[in-house]
Amino acid sequence: MIIDRTEVQDINSFSRLESLQEVYGIMWVLAPILTPVVAMTIGVLVIVWLEREISAGIQQRIGPEYASPLGILQALADGTKLLFKENLLPSRGNSSLFSIGPSIAVIVILLSSSVIPFSYNLVLADLNIGIFLWIAISSIAPIGLIMSGYGSNNKYSFLGGLRAAAQSISYEIPLTLCVLSISLLSNSSSTVDIVGAQSKYGFWGWNLWRQPIGFIVFLISSLAECERLPFDLPEAEEELVAGYQTEYSGIKFGLFYVASYLNLLVSSLFVTVLYLGGWNLSIPYIFVPELFEIKKVDGIFGTTISIFITLAKTYLFLFFPITTRWTLPRLRMDQLLNLGWKFLLPISLGNLLLTTSSQLLSL
Repeated sequence: MIIDRTEVQDINSFSRLESLQEVYGIMWVLAPILTPVVAMTIGVLVIVWLEREISAGIQQRIGPEYASPLGILQALADGTKLLFKENLLPSRGNSSLFSIGPSIAVIVILLSSSVIPFSYNLVLADLNIGIFLWIAISSIAPIGLIMSGYGSNNKYSFLGGLRAAAQSISYEIPLTLCVLSISLLSNSSSTVDIVGAQSKYGFWGWNLWRQPIGFIVFLISSLAECERLPFDLPEAEEELVAGYQTEYSGIKFGLFYVASYLNLLVSSLFVTVLYLGGWNLSIPYIFVPELFEIKKVDGIFGTTISIFITLAKTYLFLFFPITTRWTLPRLRMDQLLNLGWKFLLPISLGNLLLTTSSQLLSL
């Protein structure tokens, strides 16, 4: 059987076309997964750069300046260096728990970011239980920290993991009660609906003004959940060396820092969504009423503006947790637990009862 050269070329071109279609199909499947991961990674790099620059300004020093202009790529250079560091395992530790712990901390935070809306049409999972899904998923993170501390076979690491679990439980309950108050006020647990409820009355419709007590409790609880100063007891250098991170090196050590900054970014995004109006600009002036609801602008331009507004609010809010690092002293463990159980929990419960009563009276 004789086959012409043209037929062979047609067969080869057809097979190449099928291969390209398979590659494009795989890319379309992976795009919704990889895009948020890349976006959150870039967000973490920006936070690290902001913290270094703001900290340098507070301490009256220069800050990073060699990796690139203004030190923008310094965090990327540090991460690249950690990739080539040796990964050491404790000789008598549990290597499985030791290796899984950092991965759980990062994966849990990435999953919780799936319900964050950046615009009216840009959210990975617009669920009716969006905010409670975030709380449920984020409660798994302390398990990874306990696994890391226990698998290290180190008393400082294990004590740091136990502190992280106790701190997370103590402050997650007030945070949940504040979120429940927002849900009652908005008549929905969807993050998109919560932003929509705030846009009805413009700037003064933000939950920051309607729930000032809840905002303060949510803010303090978020700082404690992120283990930021003055709540960094799980990794207090003077007491525990580095806490559950003591035995780690290389990329596993870097994953804990990625998880910490990811948690800070996700918490700030939820503050923007729950209390600061989300993607709505809501400028309190009469002569720009068309900017009160950005979601009315359709297409790529409207989505881009919404993303910019959401990120601008988020990074402006990030100035607060960064400056508190160099302002407030670290609490003792008993003070930290007393603040959570004896003050924030009753206040958040009273705020929930007050919100429920006002909603019942308005029916």
